[in-house]
Amino acid sequence: MSGCVAIVTGGTKGIGKAISRSFIKKGIKVFMVFSSDEKAAESAMTELNSIDNIADVIKADVSDRNQVNAVIESVVNKTGRLDILVNNAGIIRDGLLMLMPDINWHRVMDVNLNGVYYCSKAVLRPMIGNRWGRIINIISPSALLGRAGQTNYSASKGGVLSFTRSLAREVARFGITVNAVSPGVIETELTGYMDEKVRGEFLSMIPVGRFGTPEEVSNAVSFLASEEAGYITGEYISVDGGLT
Repeated sequence: MSGCVAIVTGGTKGIGKAISRSFIKKGIKVFMVFSSDEKAAESAMTELNSIDNIADVIKADVSDRNQVNAVIESVVNKTGRLDILVNNAGIIRDGLLMLMPDINWHRVMDVNLNGVYYCSKAVLRPMIGNRWGRIINIISPSALLGRAGQTNYSASKGGVLSFTRSLAREVARFGITVNAVSPGVIETELTGYMDEKVRGEFLSMIPVGRFGTPEEVSNAVSFLASEEAGYITGEYISVDGGLT
């Protein structure tokens, strides 16, 4: 994988940063896309370049087609190639459907589903040209089980799963695989703010009895990005301790 080029959206924090770190350790040049937290982006680039000086960051909103196209064009112009896309960027705007403001529905769809569409469409031309590529989409157990208060999030991630399976059929003949990874409850900044009662409720639903780590998710993503996974496409891997 050394010398390959990857884009990881939402790549400067949590699961995204773990994926970026895993790629860098394999000698992959990583462009981490972030939307707003410049301090986290700078910190991630400093940290990851201490491993190997092959990380860069790009600020962009994945829900904006023009910004996405500019990112892909910039990366290809700089490197001459684009081998791996990880669609990790996502947001949550939870609430009961009856009380949900329309903006919360549309914003979640714009980032979580439309963002995957814009990014995936933009990378296809360079991947098809090289007759090789890996697209890996991060979904959620909510896509598989549903969750009260997450109709918007569940619908967006369920849409990404269906998108994954359909696109896989379209591009397999070009040497491009399209798969998804579904992380369960992972120890990140977000879970750090959980109320102890809520943590306990989640733990009671996980057969292995603990939350996952970002590195456990990145291991699955790294495998799907590798040559060894070349005969796997249109699939999803749950990294959730048995939750689903």
